[in-house]
Parts: sequence; structure tokens; C-alpha cells
Amino acid sequence: MLRLFTTDVPACAVTEGSACQLIWNMTSNVWLAESSDWLVVRPLRILIIIVVCLLVRGVVNRSIKRLTTPRETGKTPAILRPFRERIPNLMADTDAHELMGDRRRARASTIGSVLRSLVTWLVYAIMFMLVLAEFDVNLGPLLASAGVVGLAIGFGAQALVKDVLSGIFLIMEDQYGVGDLVDLGESVGTVEVVGLRVTTIRDLQGTLWYVRNGEIIRVGNHSQSWANVVLDIPLGPSVDVDDAAEVIGTAVNEVVSDPEWSDAVLAEPELQGVSDITVDGSKFRVLVKSDSGRQWALGRELRGRISHALQEAGVAQDLAGNRVYVRRSTEQTGGN
Repeated sequence: MLRLFTTDVPACAVTEGSACQLIWNMTSNVWLAESSDWLVVRPLRILIIIVVCLLVRGVVNRSIKRLTTPRETGKTPAILRPFRERIPNLMADTDAHELMGDRRRARASTIGSVLRSLVTWLVYAIMFMLVLAEFDVNLGPLLASAGVVGLAIGFGAQALVKDVLSGIFLIMEDQYGVGDLVDLGESVGTVEVVGLRVTTIRDLQGTLWYVRNGEIIRVGNHSQSWANVVLDIPLGPSVDVDDAAEVIGTAVNEVVSDPEWSDAVLAEPELQGVSDITVDGSKFRVLVKSDSGRQWALGRELRGRISHALQEAGVAQDLAGNRVYVRRSTEQTGGN
């Protein structure tokens, strides 16, 4: 108690400009002067560390937001410009632009969320270690222990790390997005959710599949850019290929000129001719370049139109031999 009121100058107050000297000059209290490091200096340093770390986090998150948010409607976010864009279709209509814009926004938003989370965890970890250092905690053993624990967790959760890293690259490379029809190997269906760890797919039967991103070896995307409608039309051995080609070409042109389907066709249809010959007949191949996502509907329409056209032109099904043939006119065959 006597030391609290002694007039002897404490040793720490000798240092010019120190907090100890400042408090001693203000209070003449030895205990306060000698405790100035714990009462003033260290709390002030901790406060500065917290404020600076929060400011850094805010500035970085703001920069990430600027990179992941397009400055103008319809523009590509800055963070996506270095990466190749995989356009869902080639049509230059309003729906296509809106779909592409939604896809870019969702993709950039996901990337921004991941980056902000990583920055937050990193800044908080650095801030925690700096605060501990202010309390004279030896960080060497702590970091060594954390390294060992991290290594153990890394070995135990390597599948999780693999899934997350794969998810990040899937999103950044835009291998597929929500609404795309994809083939991931054993799972084929429409993508409903693209997560960092798991991709959710709904197949044709309505089953919902959860596919771990780290287990995806290959991706077949049926909804990007364009697709080919390949029709192999069976013809019997008695069919005149030239006559059949004329009928098929007329039916295909009718579909292409139909306003309901013309916007789904991206190039002039190709009548490639006979693609295969067997003892039961031949196959006539038609190739139509289609807008992605509409190739199946277009293929069904083409098959229906071609089937009706062949029937009207004299095509019948030989049920006994399961063959398709063209009835030639009497002038061509010499019949009655």
C-alpha cells in the first residue's frame, strides 16, 4: 500500500514519451504508471488490431463484390472475363440474353460468396493470433499444434477437401449450371442445385441424385451452345433412295420453314444419304443443327413429319418382314 503513494519515480517513467511516464505525470500513482502497459498500451494495440483487420476485411469484401457484380445490365462481371464463357445457346433473342445474364449472375454470386468466406476466415485467424501475441502467448507451439491438427483433419477429410476444390473449379469454369441437362456418368438429368460439395440432379423418372463434385470424372452437357439432331431413317431393300431422299427433304424443309420451329434450327439441314446397309435394308441419315435444349422436341417433330410424308408418298410397313418400302407408280414398275 505504501508503494501506491510513494513519491519515488518508477523506473518505467524514465523513458521519454512512454505511457508509463504520461500516466505518472498525470496521476503520480506508481501502480497505475507501472501497469500502464496492461491498462492502456495493450488494450489500445488490441483495439487497433481489431479495427485494422475489420477494415481490411471490409475493403477486400467490397472489392470482391465489385468484381462479381456487373457494372451494367447484361455485362459480364469482371471476375468472369478471364474465363471462357460457355453460352447456353446461340440464339440472339431476348430470352437467350436474359438466360445468359441470370447464369452469369448466379455464377459470379457463388464465386463471390466463396471468396468472401475465405477472406473472412483468413482475416479472423490472423487477428486471433495477433491478439494472442499481445498477451505474450507463445505462438510457436500453438502453430505447431494447429499444423498437426490440420494435417490430421486434412487426411481424415481429404474427400471433403477434394469435393470443395472440385466444386470451385466446376463453378469457375462454368462446366454446367442450374437447368442444364448433363451426363455425369451414372447420373443423367437436369441440374437443380450446384453446390461447392454436391451437385443435385433430377433424372427423367423424377429421382433426385446427389453427386459429390470430387467424384465427377467427366461431364457431358447437352445444354451448351448447340446440338445435332441425327435421324437414321430405316428403308427397306426395295426402296428407291433418290425418291425417299426427295420426300424426306421436303418434310424437313417444311419443319425448318415452320415459324414454330425455325428459331430452333441453326443451320441448313444436311441430307447425308445412306449411312448403313444391312440385309434388312438401309438407313438414310439426316443431320440438323439445333439450338441447345430443343434438340429432342425438334427431333420428335422431324420424325413425325417425315413419317407422315413417307406414308402420303406411298410408304408402307411390311409387318411380316418388318421392312419399309416405297410403292413405285405403275409407270415406273410396269404394274397394273
